[in-house]
Amino acid sequence: MRVISGLAKGRKLQTIEGLSTRPTTDRIKETLFNMIAFDLPEVRFLDLFAGSGAIGIEALSRGATEAVFVEHNPQCQQIIRENLMHTKLDKQGRLLALEVPKALLQLTKEEAVFDIVFMDPPYQAGLAEPALLEIVRGGLLKKDGYIIVERSAQIPLASIPGLRVLREKEYRTTVMTFLCLEEEMI
Repeated sequence: MRVISGLAKGRKLQTIEGLSTRPTTDRIKETLFNMIAFDLPEVRFLDLFAGSGAIGIEALSRGATEAVFVEHNPQCQQIIRENLMHTKLDKQGRLLALEVPKALLQLTKEEAVFDIVFMDPPYQAGLAEPALLEIVRGGLLKKDGYIIVERSAQIPLASIPGLRVLREKEYRTTVMTFLCLEEEMI
């Protein structure tokens, strides 16, 4: 796995061994970042269920001013720290070593808001919908921001009050669902 473009282009990233994480493939990551490239400069980026931090690091490499990484697995936390240091993006990255619900509550208390939120929860765990509800409830998404949920094509995403689907991009077994705030929420 590597950084595809930007300041840290070509730098290799570490990932955790085994099956406890499922890194986004370089092909899917490249397609995703081609879709959002023009939105990245100067944004605040939130990477939920961050794993190795590859998505948030790619966002920083391509011009995001800040990325917050949320990951509760201690091995993944160490890899995120090492990847941020290796890419020299550690000053713009912040790691919250918490489970996602607790991190979202903390960010809500801090009155944090993000332009882009990316989440890649474990596919079978049913964690996407509760996280999305908390993002809306906590006011964590800027009015013109959006959320990207990576999910299995086999598992539909439930409708979330306050959010609407902007678009979906399907890759064989994976779907990227883009969501934004409903007009009434803005």
